[in-house]
Amino acid sequence: MVDRRSFLRNSAAGLALGLTPALRGQDGKPVASAPPPKARTVVKRPLGKTGVTLPVVSMGVMNADNPNLVRAALEGGIVHFDTAHGYMRGRNEEMLGEVFKGVKRERFVLATKVVATGGDRATGLFTADTKPEAFIETFHLSLKRLQMDHVDILYLHNVTKREAVLFEPILKALQQLKKEGKTRFIGVSTHGNEPEVIRAAAESKVYDVVLTAYNYRQAHHAEVKAACCEAVKAGLGIVAMKTQAGGRFSRGQAAPVNMKAALKWALQDPCITTAIPGFTTFDQLAEDLTVMENLALTEGEKLDLSGAAKATGLYCQQCATCLPQCPQGLPIPDLMRGYMYAAGYHNLLQAKDLVHSLALPESPCAACGTCAVGCVQGFEVRPRIEELMSLRTLQDAFLV
Repeated sequence: MVDRRSFLRNSAAGLALGLTPALRGQDGKPVASAPPPKARTVVKRPLGKTGVTLPVVSMGVMNADNPNLVRAALEGGIVHFDTAHGYMRGRNEEMLGEVFKGVKRERFVLATKVVATGGDRATGLFTADTKPEAFIETFHLSLKRLQMDHVDILYLHNVTKREAVLFEPILKALQQLKKEGKTRFIGVSTHGNEPEVIRAAAESKVYDVVLTAYNYRQAHHAEVKAACCEAVKAGLGIVAMKTQAGGRFSRGQAAPVNMKAALKWALQDPCITTAIPGFTTFDQLAEDLTVMENLALTEGEKLDLSGAAKATGLYCQQCATCLPQCPQGLPIPDLMRGYMYAAGYHNLLQAKDLVHSLALPESPCAACGTCAVGCVQGFEVRPRIEELMSLRTLQDAFLV
């Protein structure tokens, strides 16, 4: 395992930053040192028409609770950091606020995400109960946690419908915050129905950035890719998330997905500006930093991804074909995403918070003798739901 000190001492990133100590002889006097290391060549891409250029690898901070890991990422060459209002119930933003407190603002690009409440979860549409004032107030709390007067990107978080992307009250709130200088750019994030959301963002001529699920397991990847390229031509920047597709083939499996290969795969698409893998260890950080310099997939990595694509996995496509099959009308795609948080990311608190937000009965599957849902990916839906529901009985202290 690599800690921060050894990461900075041994990584190519640390060498490139001149962090190695001067060489000294037995008498303590400096001696001629070896030639300086060759400068790193980091792949960078423009973020649409924002004027910002980013390394292709950024940091998704959702699952990270170690401020030293964030500092090491910054020192290693990562520029863009992605968080959200709800991550770790606000502690994620608070941690970043402490990390960046003494850092020059031009050294990093920070994004946060806010959910517009009051919508109809079943349809994915906003309603008259969706108040822009509440959205703005929530964002102001995020700024307070971050100890900043502005962020670089503010996303309308987790929408799946064109109508939600173009919902005028929230769109005006986003534009107001941008005009006030509270955010440099505005964006929208989506876990499902990505092509529709991406195209709506381009149609709006208001959004600057789209954060979208994008990975080798997406059955509709060709359409997602086409929508991304259309959006880039319209001037939007595209940030990829869920690039590791859940991280594991199944819960408890010792051998995870080849994370490096999955990340490289997503970045083969030149329409993707950057990806936000959610690394949580110094080993994972060091691995991801190598991707910044070389996006080429090895033959072994291609074989790994080919085999992984055939496994059931943890990543839900959010296709929603299961919804009409469930007699109880359960929000199965949301529940499967929560299961991925728990089983793939080991982020039990985030999974519990998602379950809590769904306001489900104590035993949502109890009324059915057998499960009528046939998942197109082969997920055993009922056992996953029942396992996920067990989180509600656990004290938060056991989940962090």
